[in-house]
Amino acid sequence: MRPDLRDPHLILLALAVALLVTTFGAPAVQVTRPGYDLLAIVDITGSMNVRDYVAGGKPISRLEKVKAALRNLIVALPCPSRVALGVFTERRPFLLFEPIDACANFSPLEGAVEAIDWRMAWEGDSRISAGLFRAVDMARELKTDLLFFTDGQEAPPLPASGGPVFEGRAGETRGLIVGTGGYELSPIPKFDDRGREVGFVAIDEVPHESRFGLPPKGAEQREGFNARNAPFGATATVGVEHLSSVKEEYIRMLSEKTGLGYFHLDDKASLLDAYRAAGTARARAAALDIRPYLGGLSAACLFGAFCIAPFLERLVRKRQSKRFAWKHQ
Repeated sequence: MRPDLRDPHLILLALAVALLVTTFGAPAVQVTRPGYDLLAIVDITGSMNVRDYVAGGKPISRLEKVKAALRNLIVALPCPSRVALGVFTERRPFLLFEPIDACANFSPLEGAVEAIDWRMAWEGDSRISAGLFRAVDMARELKTDLLFFTDGQEAPPLPASGGPVFEGRAGETRGLIVGTGGYELSPIPKFDDRGREVGFVAIDEVPHESRFGLPPKGAEQREGFNARNAPFGATATVGVEHLSSVKEEYIRMLSEKTGLGYFHLDDKASLLDAYRAAGTARARAAALDIRPYLGGLSAACLFGAFCIAPFLERLVRKRQSKRFAWKHQ
C-alpha cells in the first residue's frame, strides 16, 4: 500500500526529521547587530564597604551590590558586546584587562567581577574626581563607553579651592557615573592589618577638612586664626567624614563636567536601560547560530503531527458525520 503523500501526519513527520537532521550541519548565519563596548571601573575604597543595601533580607556592602549589578548587566548585554574591567583607589584607576567579548568569555568575566575586593586597594585615599578624569581618558584610549561605580566620597576632603580641573572635552566619552549607597549617613567598617573587621571608623580617625591650599572663606573668624601661622585656625574641624552616604549632588556636578550621565544604583530602575540611553550602540557583524531555531521548528512539527493534526481530523470527521446524518433524515 502506497503512502498518502498528502497525509498531514506524514508531511509533518518528514519536516520534523528534515529539520532535525539539518541542525547537525547548519552553518552560522552572519548578521549585523548592535553591540556595546564598555569599560567598567569599580571604586574599591573604604567607604564602599558600608552596608546600606539589602539582598535576601540581609545587609550587603556597596561593593557587593555593584558586583551583582555589573554581573547582571554583562548577562543582559546584546551579543556581540565587549567589556573591559578596572578598579579605582587613591587617585587613579587600574585596568585589569582590555575589552573582551562578553558572550564568548562570560565565565572568566564573571569570575573577575566576583574577585574584586577592597583588599586590592594600594592606597587608602579616595580622590574621586582625579580618578574619574583618568578613567575618562582611559575609556577614550580604549574607544569604549565608561561605567564608573562610586559613592562619590572624597577622602581626604577636597581643598576649599576645589578639585582638579577636567581637561577633556565634555561628552567625548559616553557612559554613566553610577552612584552607589544610600542617602542616609552610615558608619564605615574598620579593618585591622589582617583584614578582620574590628568596628567602625571613629570621628577622630579621619580628616574632616583639607588644609592644603588657601583657607575657606570665613576662616579668619575661627579660634586661633593667624594669617601666616594658622590660616585654618588653631583647632581641627570636626564633621561627618567618618560616616558615609552617596554624594549625589557632587557626582551630578562631575557628570556635568565630563558629559557622562548619572544613575543611582538601587532596585527601582534598570542599569541596563540607563546605560543603553547613555552609551553608544555599535553595529557589527555577528554569527547567529540557527540550530536552536531549527530544533524548535522540528519540535513544533512533532507536536503538530501527534497533537494538532489528530485533533483536527477528529473535528473534521465529527462535522462530516453530522452532515451525513442531516442528509439522511
